[in-house]
Amino acid sequence: MTANGGTTNAVPPAPATGTLEEPQVRAMFDRIARVYDRMNSVMTAGMHHRWRARAADLAQLQPGARALDVACGTGDLALELAGRVGPGGEIVACDFSERMLELAREKAADRPTISVEWANALELPYRDDEFAAATVGFGVRNFADLERGLSELVRVVRPGGKVVILEMTTPTRPPLSTFFALWFDRVVPLLGRLAGDADAFTYLPRSVQRFPGPRELAATMEQCGLRSIRYVLTAGGIIAIHVGEVA
Repeated sequence: MTANGGTTNAVPPAPATGTLEEPQVRAMFDRIARVYDRMNSVMTAGMHHRWRARAADLAQLQPGARALDVACGTGDLALELAGRVGPGGEIVACDFSERMLELAREKAADRPTISVEWANALELPYRDDEFAAATVGFGVRNFADLERGLSELVRVVRPGGKVVILEMTTPTRPPLSTFFALWFDRVVPLLGRLAGDADAFTYLPRSVQRFPGPRELAATMEQCGLRSIRYVLTAGGIIAIHVGEVA
């Protein structure tokens, strides 16, 4: 379903492959881990925390629930989720970048409800129907195989549970589309050069531009076994938060 309640049947599914091979993506995030949070705040004017909070709300977790945050990065979304499940719940935060996991463990050191562990999003080491919800914050566009990654999220969430995808998208209407292109095509790579990794911060904006739009992503989620799919566009159309229910 679209944000307005229409069906997605007429929209072709998103392509399966990502923009870089999996080992390249892992190596890139290992390289930029120490500057990732700082660059995130600069690139989003600090708004990314608010977007993660909204994604955590859409997971509709109850106190005591157990949820999974895939491609957790430095752990910010896992921290939001932990606040929803309370002391009786558990958040499993996983990523395939060891350097990102190091930072996530530092952030979660005083949060016993968060378990931080290594896992590949395309082959999750968890049982079927194990979690009340699964989330990905700014990570699905880096999946080497989008359909496989989404199918894994669906597999590990119990029927009726939620899968929530928080991702950047490309606005289509000026003046924001013009500003977006200028900011992400020119300014962000320049900031990346100053941060010491121009290649990574050239790839990241391009990965947004190449990623399926909100309707296409909703269609692929439906194809992978989710129902009652809806999405919210915020920040003028730069951010899309999708939520679907496991059938």
